Amino acid sequence: MTGKTSFHVPDMSCGHCEKALRSAFATAMPGADVTIDLASHDLTVAGDAALAEATIRDAGYTPERRA
Repeated sequence: MTGKTSFHVPDMSCGHCEKALRSAFATAMPGADVTIDLASHDLTVAGDAALAEATIRDAGYTPERRA
């Protein structure tokens, strides 16, 4: 799947978390459009949904895919 996919990431809570995730996406999915909302613990990314989910997990976080 290659549209925009949203994830709820309950253990993403601070600027360090955001920086870690942006760095992980820069490595795994260079150029991907990533939007992070720390207040709601939501992350939206354009591109391969399975790769995005794996990237979040590999960075040490727990993604829950939004419907």
